[in-house]
Amino acid sequence: MEKIEFKLEGPHIELIQLLKATGIAQTGGHAKMIVTEGEVIRNGEVELRKRAKVIVGDNLVVADQIQITIS
Repeated sequence: MEKIEFKLEGPHIELIQLLKATGIAQTGGHAKMIVTEGEVIRNGEVELRKRAKVIVGDNLVVADQIQITIS
């Protein structure tokens, strides 16, 4: 599994913005599709909110292939 550590530069980042910033999604539409299809697991739960606020300490797994740690 590929691992990415993302350094947060504010209090939070929206999930679709995170997917674009890490290069997992090429466009906003692609990011929304990934979330809508239930491909994002956040702290052990499926995350379906496109604009969910991701904060320091969150752990995400995308499509069972990429793990993102927020620091």
